[in-house]
Amino acid sequence: MNANASPHMKLHFTLLLLLTASLAVAGPRTSANYSILTDSVDAAGSRATSARYTNAGSASSIAGISTIAAPAETAKTGYMGQLFEVTGLVLNSGAPGVNEAGTLQLAAWQLLDDATFLAVDAGAVNWGVVSGPVTGVSASGLATAGLTYQNTPATVQGTFGGFNGSLNFTVLDSIPDNFGAYAGDGLGDDWQVQYFGLPPNPAAGPLRDPDGDGQNNRYEWIAGLNPTDPASVFKLRISRSLQYPQLFFGPIVRGRTYTVTYGNNLFTLPPWPPLSAEFTAIVDEAGRTFLDTNAAAVVNRFYRIEITKP
Repeated sequence: MNANASPHMKLHFTLLLLLTASLAVAGPRTSANYSILTDSVDAAGSRATSARYTNAGSASSIAGISTIAAPAETAKTGYMGQLFEVTGLVLNSGAPGVNEAGTLQLAAWQLLDDATFLAVDAGAVNWGVVSGPVTGVSASGLATAGLTYQNTPATVQGTFGGFNGSLNFTVLDSIPDNFGAYAGDGLGDDWQVQYFGLPPNPAAGPLRDPDGDGQNNRYEWIAGLNPTDPASVFKLRISRSLQYPQLFFGPIVRGRTYTVTYGNNLFTLPPWPPLSAEFTAIVDEAGRTFLDTNAAAVVNRFYRIEITKP
């Protein structure tokens, strides 16, 4: 610099030095969940990675596209603007299922060409029901489930910006006795539809005995039997071929609880005392055998099998 330079020029030179010094790169930053390498001006940034994320740095600042695998998120920072194209429409909801007669709020995202998303106002989507027990979807994307006799898949669709999307969820059979003409009769709707088809079917009534085996539908539902098969009956056999009475009863159906009770007089009002501890079947069996070792000196003894279904 010229020794005769004015003081103003000297001051300008000093400011330039300070500005140059301010471009010093930042040091590494770390935490328990991530680390960012020292930014490099010469290389215009660098890529920092960890098990949880990737960050593309640019020109000594934290800028670029950062991604996290779980939960899947993408953050864009340091951009003055971005060009993108919409490639699809993705529908979602807050839960994979909804109780029958309940509601489920639906949402929509635009899928972009860089695998990121833009949220869409649910009220701007044209909603419709494709299949399943859904009575309708409101303009705001609130789906209303209908009644069902078993857990049933449902599909809804949405249209926005020239793209279509669909969403599958399950309508749950949360009320077991409320379906059509079978509602309120004390029998499970799923059991009645399984053996008698969709309502109405008078043969499915709780006091009917369509197979003529002497056990009505209510009894066969509790016992887990087939009400349309006369060979599907619950049996109790007693044998005295041994010193003590031997009982055999079945079939045993999973999910039912069985209690063997006894009485020395047929006209004794229940409850009768239990012959053994009750048990809940966890698998299906042809039957079980009990030996009544306390009945040797008894002239008459009567037995009852109590079956309960939760």
